[in-house]
Amino acid sequence: MSDSQEATSPVAGIGGPAACVSKVELRVSCKSLLDRDTLNKSDPCVMLMVQNQGQWTELDRTEVIKSNLNPVFAKVLMLDYYFEEVQKLRFEVYDIHGTHSIGTRDDDFLGGVECTLGQIVAQKKMVKPLLLKYGKYAGKSTITDLFSKSDPFLEIYRINDDGTEQLVHRTEVIKNNLNPVWEPFKVSLISLCSCDDERKLKCLVWDYDSRGKHDFIGEFYTNFKEMQKISLGNKVSSVTWDCINPKYKLKKKNYKNSGLVILSDLKVRVAIDFTASNGDPRNSCSLHYINPYQPNEYLKALIAVGEICQDYDSDKRFSALGFGARIPPNYEVSHDFAINFNPEDDECEEIQGVVEAYQNCLPKIQLYGPTNVAPIINRIAKLAAGKEPIKDASLYHILLILTDGVVTDMADTREAIVRASYQPMSIIIVGVGNADFTDMQILDGDDGVLRSPKGEPVLRDIVQFVPFRDFKTASPAALAKCVLAEVPKQVVEYFSHKAIPPINPVLNSNPNSIANTPE
Repeated sequence: MSDSQEATSPVAGIGGPAACVSKVELRVSCKSLLDRDTLNKSDPCVMLMVQNQGQWTELDRTEVIKSNLNPVFAKVLMLDYYFEEVQKLRFEVYDIHGTHSIGTRDDDFLGGVECTLGQIVAQKKMVKPLLLKYGKYAGKSTITDLFSKSDPFLEIYRINDDGTEQLVHRTEVIKNNLNPVWEPFKVSLISLCSCDDERKLKCLVWDYDSRGKHDFIGEFYTNFKEMQKISLGNKVSSVTWDCINPKYKLKKKNYKNSGLVILSDLKVRVAIDFTASNGDPRNSCSLHYINPYQPNEYLKALIAVGEICQDYDSDKRFSALGFGARIPPNYEVSHDFAINFNPEDDECEEIQGVVEAYQNCLPKIQLYGPTNVAPIINRIAKLAAGKEPIKDASLYHILLILTDGVVTDMADTREAIVRASYQPMSIIIVGVGNADFTDMQILDGDDGVLRSPKGEPVLRDIVQFVPFRDFKTASPAALAKCVLAEVPKQVVEYFSHKAIPPINPVLNSNPNSIANTPE
């Protein structure tokens, strides 16, 4: 079976708590079906049944494929997936005779199988043997179920004075993804709301269909004034809307929504490794080599990755930190210092400002050590936690760490990441140079759950490691995809643990613009 701005945009996600619904697509194929025909091979068709109050009823069926014992059915079986419910399904395969209804006594039963929709969603591909009556196997016959996720996109409409609706923006479609990331976009305030920040906006979320028959997921209403709540200077970092499908609201008593649309602000912070293992900046072999003619390895990585992350920072001001160096005026070792040497305001204007601060800083410091990463992580985690009584209003932070990969405080760093996993933050580690990045891959946690030295697991996987050497000749799109691959899921998981569990999340940036919205 198969699966289912000049207003600019901050982070937005669509998802939902209990009693939320999502469309899934199932595609079916069979192998080694029994041959019940004497002259030709079987003409199979699959009937999808659902159990309702103990009774099996037909929900949908595939086409009939003539004379084929290994059919791959083209028809997509559509159904609603309720995360909180056990949805029992039964697939029955028949050899069809004539054009009458499937399942009559004139049709040969080739086998069936029962499962739950949750099992298919969890496994994505399920292969099960077909059974005849009384649990007898139908020879070597099998049925394969594949499921695909929604292909969501969002439309934003302006409500005019006469009540008519004008399409303002339609996002691109994100295929087979419940955690879509849309490209940032701009919409002029004239087009968006005729410069009236209280003008009503209607937002529709759709599941794309190539035939043009898009499935409606839900809708919500807002205005630009409401979106601007997360702008710089306010103490609000996220705004949420219930994405409502009126049909489900009428039909289901416990229906709450078809997801939550979350508009949230991001703050990007940069931390640079200034330890001696990078080499003397006066030496051409150093990763920090001061070269007047071309950028060194750190600058190449900073510019490439920073410009990607820059789109997702609302005010384009970056907190720029350094660690592992002796710094003026006393030249004591610091594992957490502002590279502009202004501890009261460590922010730089855009990535170019970080580049200039880095270039000015490098001749004034002494690369030293050890490579302690935990202090920087703890600092950002504390900022992300916020202060009472506005703790829940803290920004979602992305900490971008550029390092040569030799970490000397692994135990403390693991402990810091476990603590940070409870806060609204993600960590992107970019490995610079050709060192052994084993430590970084351990922190990434892709090969297993990262744990503190005492064995406590992270609440969320918040670390993404990217070796920059693998992307020196790659396109910016390839680097961007790798760098941001896990951030949408991490943002959504944070809101989920804050009792806002999303199903179809969306990500984008900039609070002066409209969010790209529709898993």
